[in-house]
Amino acid sequence: MSAPTSGTTPVIDLRNVHVVHRLRTGKLFRPDRIRAVDGVDFTVHRGEVVGIVGESGCGKSTLARVMVGLQPPTSGMVLFNGAELGSHRHARKQLGRSVSVVFQDPATALNPRMVVRDQLLDPLNVHGIGSHAERLAKVKELLHLVGLPQSALDVLPRQISGGQRQRVAIARALVLDPDIIVADEPTSALDVSVRAQVLNLLADLKSTLGLGLVFISHDINTVRYVSDRIAVMLAGRIIETGPAQEIFDNPREAYTRKLLGATPSLL
Repeated sequence: MSAPTSGTTPVIDLRNVHVVHRLRTGKLFRPDRIRAVDGVDFTVHRGEVVGIVGESGCGKSTLARVMVGLQPPTSGMVLFNGAELGSHRHARKQLGRSVSVVFQDPATALNPRMVVRDQLLDPLNVHGIGSHAERLAKVKELLHLVGLPQSALDVLPRQISGGQRQRVAIARALVLDPDIIVADEPTSALDVSVRAQVLNLLADLKSTLGLGLVFISHDINTVRYVSDRIAVMLAGRIIETGPAQEIFDNPREAYTRKLLGATPSLL
């Protein structure tokens, strides 16, 4: 997997990003706070796969929400294609088209009352892209791309398997031709037998479409399988980052070595 050439503008560029949550515990004038993200710098370009790995509660999912615009940072800068992302509606809409997300559990990410056809058509309708015939052709093409039969268009999410639901979720993430997909634990809710299939699909889509991918997981071996570059996260901070092979061959941090020694491959 080839990384982007140096000097290109990253699609997503986080600079010294902090996210602080105020808890209900603590005193009225001194409420407890938790630093979910603590001074993170992070970039991702189109055409590269960046893995973010760390234990549960380290801030991975909060960081993902910042990337896709669902969580405003408490402080720091979020740049989208080189420009600071503000609250302007047009900028948010452009981010929504350029950066898609695949959530952990496809059963809850998909609308249980909508057939697959309508789930995939909905983003195209919202953004007013193409005629009805062009939208339907796009949906059929995506279904083929993610390895599902055309008969899947007319089923509800509960009528297909977990692996097939995740393929539908990936197709929906692709429907607006994004530059980046942020995949937050996309295989953890799946059976072991179908995890490799979904990982292979993501790798193939990256090669075929030139997508960028942020792949988030607690399993460092799974992250290694798909990533060009890995960022290791602990207590809201990225403590180590570098090419995937370098992280595995020469980890600098004790925590990274602990992850490598303690986590079996779940492929």
